[in-house]
Amino acid sequence: MTPHFTEATTGYWQQLLDAGTLARPEAPWQHGYPARLPDGRVLMLPIRQLAADPTQAVASLICNQASLEVIDTLGRMLAEKLAPLQPDVVIGIPTLGLTFAPIVARHLGHARYVPMGYSRKFWYDEALSSEVQSITTPTAGKRVYLDPNLLPLVRGKRVVLVDDAVSSGSTLKAPWRLIESLDAEVLACGVAMLQGRRWQQTLGPERAARLVGVFDSPLLQAVPDGWVERS
Repeated sequence: MTPHFTEATTGYWQQLLDAGTLARPEAPWQHGYPARLPDGRVLMLPIRQLAADPTQAVASLICNQASLEVIDTLGRMLAEKLAPLQPDVVIGIPTLGLTFAPIVARHLGHARYVPMGYSRKFWYDEALSSEVQSITTPTAGKRVYLDPNLLPLVRGKRVVLVDDAVSSGSTLKAPWRLIESLDAEVLACGVAMLQGRRWQQTLGPERAARLVGVFDSPLLQAVPDGWVERS
């Protein structure tokens, strides 16, 4: 694959920038996409070409490679968006949603959060799991689990789900479905990054209306001088 205005990501996700300092604030973007945060600052996201079609790309957030300042800021901003719902419980969706869930819970005044996981411990109950399929895991077999010991913290509660990002929306369906099956009310699902809008069709209008994000990241199309938002 011939690189088209892409570069190594070592320096990305490490700082928040003032919008006025950007060398290329408008499209076509080269190498990085400036995602605007609610306070007007910008988080520069690296542009990654898609292997299936190198003329298309996404702007990526890998939160476990980001600076602590960036993660703390995004977690706080997400908590502020979820605070009016006053949830009883914050539930973290694996894997990278577990980075933001404790930050959100702390800012909402909670002493703990509930983590879900992909790893099955020997005391887990298959009844407290749901099959996961996504772009990265298209084959059957992967499941998301809730530890049975945490069930009393979830059953009958008003909860918010927390993940790092949503793209197609397929990864969110399994944990969302599982938590609702436990007689819990999912008030919202909060993510740091809303990537494109494909998730609206996957989740359906009722669940999509309850998705809350900190910033938007469009799907991108190659042009001679860089990348523009895909129409």
